[in-house]
Amino acid sequence: MKTALTHYAFGLLLALVMAIFGAAPLYAQTPKTVAEMKASFAPVVKKATPAVVNVYAARVQKGTRNPLLDDPFFQYFFGLEGGPAPDRVQRSTGSGVIIDSDGLVVTNQHVIEGMTDVKVALSDKREFDADIVLRDPKTDLAVLRLRGVRGLPVVELGNSDAIEVGDLVLAIGNPFGVGQTVTSGIISALSRTQVGGTDYQLFIQTDAAINPGNSGGALVDVNGRLIGINTAIYSKTGASVGIGFAIPVNMVKVVVASARQGSKIVRRPWFGARMQPVTTDLAESLGLERPVGALIVSVVNKGPAADAGLKAGDVILSLDGQPVDDADGFGFRLATKAIGDRVELMINRGGKTQTLTVRMDPAPEIVPRDQKTLSGRWPLSGATIANMSPALAEELAIESSGDGVIVTAIKPGSPADDIGLQKGDYLVSIDKNDVKSTRDVVALQQERAYYWTLVIRRKGELLKSKVGG
Repeated sequence: MKTALTHYAFGLLLALVMAIFGAAPLYAQTPKTVAEMKASFAPVVKKATPAVVNVYAARVQKGTRNPLLDDPFFQYFFGLEGGPAPDRVQRSTGSGVIIDSDGLVVTNQHVIEGMTDVKVALSDKREFDADIVLRDPKTDLAVLRLRGVRGLPVVELGNSDAIEVGDLVLAIGNPFGVGQTVTSGIISALSRTQVGGTDYQLFIQTDAAINPGNSGGALVDVNGRLIGINTAIYSKTGASVGIGFAIPVNMVKVVVASARQGSKIVRRPWFGARMQPVTTDLAESLGLERPVGALIVSVVNKGPAADAGLKAGDVILSLDGQPVDDADGFGFRLATKAIGDRVELMINRGGKTQTLTVRMDPAPEIVPRDQKTLSGRWPLSGATIANMSPALAEELAIESSGDGVIVTAIKPGSPADDIGLQKGDYLVSIDKNDVKSTRDVVALQQERAYYWTLVIRRKGELLKSKVGG
């Protein structure tokens, strides 16, 4: 009894002190009503989870067998058996989101990359085969269509430009393949651009637990609206440490629109200029108060940027009123616009701001691609090459590094494959002869040599090698 009275007296004293100094009592946040005690995310979960699915992808890899295993000598003395090596099945698991009642599902491209067979399991345990409608490596998004199904639950699409740091969010997916799981957190940051994994980066960062298997799952707000597709985590162990990233839903809408139109690629506007981030030193010389924006380094003649009056040295500060923090952020904003639109850019030129209007044109095929598949007895046999253009770069889902001749495909087991040539390599020179077009390559093929000296450009790096003829 004495102890209870002591605790009671202490509580009254503490409340009195807090009242005197204007502080709220410690127990002010304790639920006071049954409704407050029952407050939960359950209604949001019930609304969103039926539209979140599990994605299972697989492909069969032909078995490779050591030639020694088929040698009669080894078979006799070591009791080995001949015959083909067994095939292997490579599998991948992830998550997805239903965005159309007729069975259209969005997931991550890396979940189904290289896969041929895809199955989708709904939250009610039903399973369906799925066709891959569209792959978009530039955004790490893919669209699937479930076979023979109608009337599926869908998630409402939100607006990723309307969210703010601190908003409550839920991440829904299939982490580690354990089954559908919901985690909660907040939006930790917006416009993250140094994450990697995609060409268009403006990620939503969240501390809601995202783990392997969550890829392709939903990030929803407290109204159950989709605001992002969970795609990556920052972790040294592979498990969640509270730093996860989602692709904003406004980019998802662009990819889905292309899929609904029956397109195999996403057609995006072409700007016609090369940009770089604004550093602290550059900001001072450009008359900026802080290092923000996308600095234009060069402008393509007769491109949309040039026609709008943009020049090298201009700094883009905003697009249609949305701030541009860096070059990656501008690229993302531009990629969410539709071809045919006109956008307003606020720029800094010589320390003064002004507004310019730019039309959103499709990427042009400035130089005819003149695609050719090389054959014959020389090291490049089996390579398919083409003249690079902005349109071709978009079709191949690669970053264009100007004009030139690019390798678009390699036949497995061909001489070009044997020397290590890869899709996306630029042919710079062959035996000290500069390569400007596919016709140059075909003409050089007529020459005969025991060895060929090749110079290629791969991911910005020049590589030189001497290969047999």
